[in-house]
Amino acid sequence: MTPTLRHETLHLAFRDPFRIARHPDSGGATTVIVEVIDTRHPDKRGVGEGFPDAYYGETPETMAAIFPLLLEATGEPTLSVDGLAGAADAMDARLRHHGAAKCAIDIALHDLAAQVAGVPLHEFLGLPAEIPPTDFSIGLDRPEVVAERARRAAKFPALKIKVGGPDDLATLEAVRAVYDGPLRVDANTGWTPDDAVRLLPALERLGVVLVEQPFPAARLDQLRWLQDRSPLPIVADESAVEIGDLDGLVGVVAGVNVKLAKCGGVGPARRMLDRARELGFRTFLGCMEETSVGIAASASVASLAEWVDLDGNLLLADDPFVGLELGDDCRWRLPAVPGLGVRRRIPIDSAAASAASA
Repeated sequence: MTPTLRHETLHLAFRDPFRIARHPDSGGATTVIVEVIDTRHPDKRGVGEGFPDAYYGETPETMAAIFPLLLEATGEPTLSVDGLAGAADAMDARLRHHGAAKCAIDIALHDLAAQVAGVPLHEFLGLPAEIPPTDFSIGLDRPEVVAERARRAAKFPALKIKVGGPDDLATLEAVRAVYDGPLRVDANTGWTPDDAVRLLPALERLGVVLVEQPFPAARLDQLRWLQDRSPLPIVADESAVEIGDLDGLVGVVAGVNVKLAKCGGVGPARRMLDRARELGFRTFLGCMEETSVGIAASASVASLAEWVDLDGNLLLADDPFVGLELGDDCRWRLPAVPGLGVRRRIPIDSAAASAASA
């Protein structure tokens, strides 16, 4: 019998305002939590998360509309790594794109499968628990505000600074005055080629180690042009949504940012990271402003990435899930219990949750 699914949309406040160049609203994060129930294992529930981003054409409403189609496509999947890869392929065959909706189901199925196997998710995947440390992201704001947030985040081994506004250079200068570690900058498509070339010498001087998505996603010609002139690696994010995008980025950028919510979940992210490395890309594992569900799922494959940006839950004023702990070295401590190892502080309200089944 096809598994059934319940979903709930959460609206979560940020700890600090969080703005990026292509989305200036910092009112909070909206994410979708699902529970998958399989009658073969009635005593277990798989939990998943998908973060809908309107930039990719997704909203909580589109996710709710297609959950039944995607769940029907998975059928009654074998709860093995290969079986879940087949389920992901079946969702892709049924409907293109919609990475967040697929991600929510894929994470929940992986959580359920690892629980049934009695092992943590990373062990179910055959991956090590030791992962790179995460950086910490700081959104667009006045230079002095960004600098104060950088000072508060000084324990992190790298900071990711959102740029793409009129005060980028002043902001980076202010951050460098209070923080001496590596800086990663992310323009979220907000620069022009003139902006980038003008700033490159200063970026080198200030210890920036990579530049993420400076130009619009479709402008691979501009990305190639900048990478040819830049001593710093240019990393594609909005241009690298799913595994099929990778071949077209060879010779265009030095690195790619893989996110579960873009590519469709744990299994697709693992395959995309593996393929990126085969093609010679430097690999970045990123996230959206997710709860610990999405971050724990991402952390399970983080051993495959060179750079890690898994701080979405740290940006929230109140993460509704517990169980994932950040070590003093800013590495996520992958839970030793079966599955994702995270739990809801307050169970999903069955009166408020929506139901979808196929």
